[in-house]
Amino acid sequence: MIRKKVSGSDAQDTGLLIGLGKSPSGLYEDSSILPNGGAGRDTFDVDDDDDPIYIYGDETYGYPRSASGNYFRDGKTKIDFVLVWEEKLRPSKKRRNKHPHPEGERAAGQGAGWEAARGRHERWRQKYLKNLRTTGLLMEKEETLSDRKGIHYMKLSAPWEVLVYYAEELCMRAPLQAHPNPDRNSSDDLLQKLHLPNIMAQQVPKKPVDYYTCAFRKSKLDKFLGSEQHDSYFTNTQRHRIVYEILARTIYGKRKHAEMGIDRLLNEGVYSAAFPLHEGPFELPEYEVLGEELNPRQILYRFWAQWRCWYKYQPLDHIREYFGEKVAIYFAWLGFYTAWLLPAAAVGTLVFLAGLFTMGTNTPAQEICSSGGQFLMCPLCDTCGNWNLSEICPMAKVGYLFDHPGTVFFSIFMSFWAVTFLEYWKRKNATLAHHWDCMDFQEDEERPRPEFAAMAPHMEQNPVTGVKEPYFPERDRLSRILTGSMAIIIMLCVVMIFLVSVIMYRGIVSTMMYHTGNTILMTQAGNIANISSCMVNLVLILLMSQVYTSLAEKLTRWEMHRTQTQHEDAFTFKVFIFQFVNFYSSPFYVAFFKGRFVGYPGQYGKLLGMRNEDCGPGGCLIELAQQLFIIMVGKQIVSNIQEFLIPKLKSWRQKRKLARVRGAQICQEPKRWEEDYELIECEGLFEEYLEMVLQFGFITIFVAAFPLAPLFALLNNWVEIRLDAQKFACEYRRPVAERAQDISVWFFILDVLAQISVIVNAFLIAFTSDFLPRLLYQYEYDSHLRGYVNFTLAYAPPSFADSNHTMCRYKAFRDPHGSQTLFYWKLLAIRLGFIIAFEHVVFFCLRLIDWLVPDVPKSLEVKIKRERYLAKQALADNQDVLLTQAAFYPAA
Repeated sequence: MIRKKVSGSDAQDTGLLIGLGKSPSGLYEDSSILPNGGAGRDTFDVDDDDDPIYIYGDETYGYPRSASGNYFRDGKTKIDFVLVWEEKLRPSKKRRNKHPHPEGERAAGQGAGWEAARGRHERWRQKYLKNLRTTGLLMEKEETLSDRKGIHYMKLSAPWEVLVYYAEELCMRAPLQAHPNPDRNSSDDLLQKLHLPNIMAQQVPKKPVDYYTCAFRKSKLDKFLGSEQHDSYFTNTQRHRIVYEILARTIYGKRKHAEMGIDRLLNEGVYSAAFPLHEGPFELPEYEVLGEELNPRQILYRFWAQWRCWYKYQPLDHIREYFGEKVAIYFAWLGFYTAWLLPAAAVGTLVFLAGLFTMGTNTPAQEICSSGGQFLMCPLCDTCGNWNLSEICPMAKVGYLFDHPGTVFFSIFMSFWAVTFLEYWKRKNATLAHHWDCMDFQEDEERPRPEFAAMAPHMEQNPVTGVKEPYFPERDRLSRILTGSMAIIIMLCVVMIFLVSVIMYRGIVSTMMYHTGNTILMTQAGNIANISSCMVNLVLILLMSQVYTSLAEKLTRWEMHRTQTQHEDAFTFKVFIFQFVNFYSSPFYVAFFKGRFVGYPGQYGKLLGMRNEDCGPGGCLIELAQQLFIIMVGKQIVSNIQEFLIPKLKSWRQKRKLARVRGAQICQEPKRWEEDYELIECEGLFEEYLEMVLQFGFITIFVAAFPLAPLFALLNNWVEIRLDAQKFACEYRRPVAERAQDISVWFFILDVLAQISVIVNAFLIAFTSDFLPRLLYQYEYDSHLRGYVNFTLAYAPPSFADSNHTMCRYKAFRDPHGSQTLFYWKLLAIRLGFIIAFEHVVFFCLRLIDWLVPDVPKSLEVKIKRERYLAKQALADNQDVLLTQAAFYPAA
């Protein structure tokens, strides 16, 4: 590696500063000089000619073995953050020779603009680093140079005084007293009571210690556990959070223009990346080592990210210790959701098997199969011929798998399952939030987003902070939101157009199949058209998802939301509304609209000159099951392939680009910061949550038609957890640890989907399933359903029979003149009554469950009271009380 040299005296001076833990300006002796956020003090307006405290690499300066890549060259100072920027040393020959002479002036103008931008970025960078030095951060610089490009790495470290100052300002939690942290799990407790071995448990080394904690106070430092150990008192994630806070607050330009923070510098292209380092490689040693000898990243890979851990509990405490609470909460929710899918998948599989084993007792299917030429059916299209009902014998048998009394029970079961799952997740979430010290976490007054700060046309005083900051009028934002809503409505209309196109495609294909003259194709024309249209629909859904996500992102940026939270909430709402319509419009059409507007022979309803679709020979439920299987499972397969391949391709591209810069030094072992820069940037958790929420909708809203949906969701989630774990442990740069106490707006969306599922399943059973018509027929005519098929078939009107030269039948409760029969009106009343009764009973039981299951377990309430008591005593002047209590409660 080529590193920039400095004089020996300069290296000694700066090395001494690092070794002593002092800043050049001597700020540590007086903590009041530490800027409140490092952004609003006049001390930042220092002379641009001052040299920042860089420690440049020297070819003769070796790295101590103990550093492990996460320390400065002294082997003692921890690297808390790395800033990276790339610099083109000279334009390529291709760029120089790109423009012929007549275009020379334009090329020169472009070159001048590029040089101006480069100069501006350099000034911002120098001032930013100078201001970072003023806050007390220690710095050390490395460079990798080639003929055309240089990559600069600025390593940052926060000394003890800086950490203490910002820990109090950020309201971090300080340990008071250790208490047991057993690996307890509800399934583990159940297996112990049953005296069964637990194959899901595993002993993960270096388990983090659990403490009673309180808010950090510098004046009470001596009362906190481990405060005398400056090197290890703050965890690495706490150090990262503090340094990132400094980076986010530090000014690089003019404050009145909100030229502040690392996020905006990244958006402006001043820096290429900013990230904390991983704690070593994830690859396991080739030789056998003890678990205690592995680094934290290797522990996560060995006990979490490997495929052989698919049935093991996730080491949530280790995930939180390494990635922070926000990432850990996601994996805790995903694991909890996957565990709750086990009973749902088991019951759904049993319901499906019950239908399979009782298929032979289905009297209507037996009558269809044995009817021969008894029931001559009316043509399915205007150019089709008559057909015998016995031809659909296989579909009649298969349709029973998705339309029998067991599916009604399962839809009720899943309604209770969804709400009970959410209630118990609230309990689990409260336990984790307390365990991870973020139960009372509240986001401080958020800073404006970098893009908002750059594009806002006005400056106004913030009523909370009293500081002038970028401002965008609410009236203008509202007009933009309304305009964006019009764009959303247009996109939803496009989805409807595609849905109509798929419907027409289905009709055209089925007609073409029928006219081939092939007996097999004629018999299976409906199935072939339905399955192929589902495939086409899936492709359109996935394409529209990509298009709309990009559009929603641009619309949300255009709306100019001030904070990142407001921006993310608006973006989430837009994307979810569209994806809900995009993914569920086709199943909704099949479930509630297909076959409702067909009409009857001689008076068929038409759309764009084509007859309206009727349900297939097996009924609409089997078509709905086909739709759900292809859309849900197909989406899962495509998503998993993307999650597996895309990060690897991005990482390969990044490594290839950096390999060209390293050139001849590629044979040397890269340093930790170089290896981490080769990884891809963490893309957040939005797509992961969205995928799981859409899956939750599939397994709850239409579960009456597809009882195997929870099983496929369970299988997918086992894969999903490992794919996500590998991305975070192996392929992503380490994200900045963020605090979070819940899954944010996603819980509200899940709750809405659970409520919608009750209503949809009620209508599905009442109007789409044959459950109620069969039940009414059993009550009024025959309890064994004998003659049910003949009862459900109406005769075509005489006028149609005369023109068709034959009498045919069609499925409807109509008299020979096409009017609705009395049985139809009785059935309609029963359907409406069933919906009202179903919804009231289920919602009453759900409210009862909500009342009976407290959001916070009683055992947790005791822990919270105990912690508050200890915090009160710790922050009191008399510390003897705390010592006395610790003697009475050594490990409460």
